Amino acid sequence: MPDPRIIDVQLDDRTILWRSADVEQERRIAIFDLIEGNSFAPQREHPDGYAGPYRIALSVEEGRLAVQIKRADDTPLEVLILAMGRFRRPIRDYFAICDSYYQAIRASTPQQIETVDMARRAIHNEAAELLQERLAGKIEVDFDTARRLFTLICVLHIRG
Repeated sequence: MPDPRIIDVQLDDRTILWRSADVEQERRIAIFDLIEGNSFAPQREHPDGYAGPYRIALSVEEGRLAVQIKRADDTPLEVLILAMGRFRRPIRDYFAICDSYYQAIRASTPQQIETVDMARRAIHNEAAELLQERLAGKIEVDFDTARRLFTLICVLHIRG
C-alpha cells in the first residue's frame, strides 16, 4: 500500500561550516515537523511499485541540491539533482530577514517583531512555492513539506 511520506531526513553536515543556536533550533524544528507530517511522492515509478515511506538525505554538491531518496529499509531508490541558481536570491533574502528577526526578538517591541516575522513568512512562502515548482514532475510535495524542505536547504547553505 502506498505511503508517500518522509520518515527520516539526514543533512550532509560536511557542507555546513557553522550554525548558530537559532539556526540549529530552526533545523531541529523543521526536521521534527517534517517527520510529523509531510507529503512526499517521487513521480518515477519503480519496477516493484514501491511508493513509500522514504528516507532522504540532502546535500549540496557543486552548487546543486542532491536529494538522495531511499526506501524505509535504507536501500537506495534514486538521486534527484536540482540546480540551485533560482534559489540563490530567496536563500540570501531569507538569511537576511532571519537575522533581522533574531535581532528583533532580542531588542524590539512586539509590533516590530510581528512586522519582521510577517516579512520572513512571506519570503519563506515564496521560496516554498518555487521549490514546489522546481520539483514538479519529479517529486510531488505539499506546501508545508516544501516550506520545511526550504528551511533545510537554507541550513545546507550556511557558510559561517
